[in-house]
Order: sequence, then structure tokens, then C-alpha cells
Amino acid sequence: MPRSKPLHHPAEEAGRSPSPSELGEEQAKVIASDSHSPRPCPHHPIVLKPGNLFAPARNPLFDLSQYLPILLFLGVALALSSAFVFLPMIAARFTGSHKPTAEKLTEYECGFPAFEDSRSQFDVRFYLVAILFIIFDLEAAFIYPWAVSVFSLGWVAWFAMMGFIAELALGLVYAWKKGALEWE
Repeated sequence: MPRSKPLHHPAEEAGRSPSPSELGEEQAKVIASDSHSPRPCPHHPIVLKPGNLFAPARNPLFDLSQYLPILLFLGVALALSSAFVFLPMIAARFTGSHKPTAEKLTEYECGFPAFEDSRSQFDVRFYLVAILFIIFDLEAAFIYPWAVSVFSLGWVAWFAMMGFIAELALGLVYAWKKGALEWE
């Protein structure tokens, strides 16, 4: 709806924008229905009606438009990873390089055939050492950001980290008592 007369208010002439209570009801309705200003302006406050579909305050729980870049990123990642996996297999089938023979299917390590079966069992201590390494490596990854911001986080964060370290120390003592760190 076009304006029939320009909106001037004594507050505008004084260099400030009028508050909604200073505006008359008629002016507030004209400003609210003004379609010429696409964004809020200090001289034209927006008065929202109950049925206004273009209200700026939306419920953030249902605003799924913010997830679109993440979904696009996941889609591109899935497409590229699928292409890197399946396109070489398809190209090998069509070019004729996929012709398995007994010699092609043999194990090949370091330039000579394997001495024994490659599917032999490993000692469980290899896995225990690997798991303990991962646990304490993750501990360092958690402690570093905490140490950078410990002074701004306060005592609650300090006690929480001390509890975390005590729990890991208890696990280390348990693994030590069970003999997981001993190597023969």
C-alpha cells in the first residue's frame, strides 16, 4: 500500500527516531504495512501483527535452512568418495585389466613371497598397548584446550578435569596391576 503522505515526526526533526508509543496508531499501521522498505530502518519501526507471516522472530528449533550447507557438504563428500571407490573398479572391468590368475592372487610382501600364513594370530598384548596408547593420547587431546582456557573457566572446570585425570590414573593403575604393561 503506497503512502499517501510522508511520515514526519518532531522526533525525526530533532535527530532521533520516534518510539512506537510516540507514533500515532494510524502511522504505526502504515509503517507496518509498508512494502517499500525491505529491512528495518531506525526511522520506520516495524509493528508486527499477530498474523504476519514475515515476522523476524522465528522458532529456531524448526529453522532447517541453516543445515543446508552441511547437507550439501555431506552430499558432495559422499559423491566424491563413491566415485573414488567405484570408478576405478568399473574402469578395470571395461579395460580388461581385471583378469585374476593364480599368480596375481598370491600374497606379495616386500618383493618376495610370504614365509608363512599372513593370517596368523597376534598376541593380545599388542592390542592392549594400542588401546592404552589411544586412551592416553585422547587424554592429551582433552587436556590441551582445557589448559589454554583454565583461568577463564573457573574452579568447576578445574575440579572436573582433576576428576577426569584421577579416573584415567585409576585405569592406568588397574592395567599395571593386571600386567598389561609388562612385556616378556
